[in-house]
Amino acid sequence: MFDSIRNPQGELLEYDFLPGADGRKELVVIGHGVTAHKDRDWATTLSDALASAGVASLRFSFSGNGGSEGRFEDSCPSKEADDLRAVLEAAGDWHVTYVGHSMGAAVGVLVASNDARILRLVSLGGMVYTADFAQRKFAEQKPGASFMWEKPECPLSQTFMDDMKTIGSVEPQAQSISIPWLLVHGDADSVVPPEESADLVEQATSTRTLIRMAETDHVFSGTSAATMAEHVVAWLHAH
Repeated sequence: MFDSIRNPQGELLEYDFLPGADGRKELVVIGHGVTAHKDRDWATTLSDALASAGVASLRFSFSGNGGSEGRFEDSCPSKEADDLRAVLEAAGDWHVTYVGHSMGAAVGVLVASNDARILRLVSLGGMVYTADFAQRKFAEQKPGASFMWEKPECPLSQTFMDDMKTIGSVEPQAQSISIPWLLVHGDADSVVPPEESADLVEQATSTRTLIRMAETDHVFSGTSAATMAEHVVAWLHAH
């Protein structure tokens, strides 16, 4: 259905496409969080639920992650925003909803704030305060000499730390988003506090819906993934 997708640096982005009902031009693009990839359990569960509902989806790995080309050390929200724009370009005349998880949700805010190709937005455990996240999780580590969450394939880079600090927060970009927006956050999220999603809804100048899931962690472990997918599919049908 789609040809190869390359970002502005020419790096090939891996993706999986699941078709929906014949004749429908609705496409849900799914982006992951930091140190992840397109095949996280929550993402595949969501793709399967969308396919069952007749909605097409495209899950992709940001450059430097999973099987996509590029160096992980170059991964940061600003570069991943360019990756997402490359996917939107490849989507052509499809009607796109973007679903982003964690830092992938912050990337969605950066792009949706000024790119009309995203018609609906979904944030799952969405990161808002990027500088605070980097400080909380990695301030005690040295860029270039340590790994994110002890993952050897995910070295902490100065590029990442600088970009997170420069962005600071995606609140300013969120203020310009007027499309329908669903935010789903687990109350037991220890990576991105659920209050971050609540803050965006409190500041809303557009149609924003917040669903807080009890006893649910950052990655929607166990049966939480299926419940999250049900929420997303129901919201899409309503919009």
